[in-house]
Amino acid sequence: MKRCCEGVGLPCLFKGVGMASPRPPRYLLVFDFDETIIDENSDDSIVRAAPGQALPERVRQSFRQGFYNEYMQHVLAYMGDQGVRMGDFKTVYENIPLSPGMPELFQFLSKNHELFEIVLISDANMFGIECKLRAAGVHSLFRKIFSNPSGFDKKGYLTLGPYHSHKCLDCPANMCKRKILTEYLAERAREEVEFERVFYVGDGANDFCPSVTLTSEDVAFPRKGYPMHRMAQEMEKKQPGAFQATVVPWESAAEVARYLQEVLKKK
Repeated sequence: MKRCCEGVGLPCLFKGVGMASPRPPRYLLVFDFDETIIDENSDDSIVRAAPGQALPERVRQSFRQGFYNEYMQHVLAYMGDQGVRMGDFKTVYENIPLSPGMPELFQFLSKNHELFEIVLISDANMFGIECKLRAAGVHSLFRKIFSNPSGFDKKGYLTLGPYHSHKCLDCPANMCKRKILTEYLAERAREEVEFERVFYVGDGANDFCPSVTLTSEDVAFPRKGYPMHRMAQEMEKKQPGAFQATVVPWESAAEVARYLQEVLKKK
């Protein structure tokens, strides 16, 4: 099944790669961020910038199931009160390790960037994501980043807001990735340019939600042994065929690169 999208030439940060072709990309590649592009949950990582690299019990106890974004607002307010500022957060984000094989996957995408439109959908925050992608030298590979808005207020505190509201019962109150992906595909369809396939690389339960909407032409790349992978397996057991996309689990993102390379060879 072909889908529509607007073709946009992606600038490249890697040496030796020419300018993007004016032809529209064939494929949409969707990435998650936490425990997908990076090998940690960035919300946990920033605690390294807190006094004693720990949170007090009163802050930890403010967590409510389904309201993680709200909880992180409390965490960031506490860290601001403790004098943690932009440079401290930036250092932490920039030093979070990439997941195994992710550099190889990005190298592959940089060499074939005219074929892929790449977007990122994450329940982290925009400041942290952009810090890490720039530090890794891959920020300009991404056409669009969907994440919770964040910035620094007059006091120098890192502030965080919800991305949107939605009616999905399976996702946290501030973000449904299925809604984001569905609306993005609809937006691209109005531009009358065709995607041949969608590839989705993720790990979490909130990545399973959008992956259910993928078709039999598409590929879901769940990180092996993580919630997205387990949920896809459970759905296949309970409702064979309900999960339509091809499932390709990965331990190293180099496996994703090899799969995509084989897709290109068959064209």
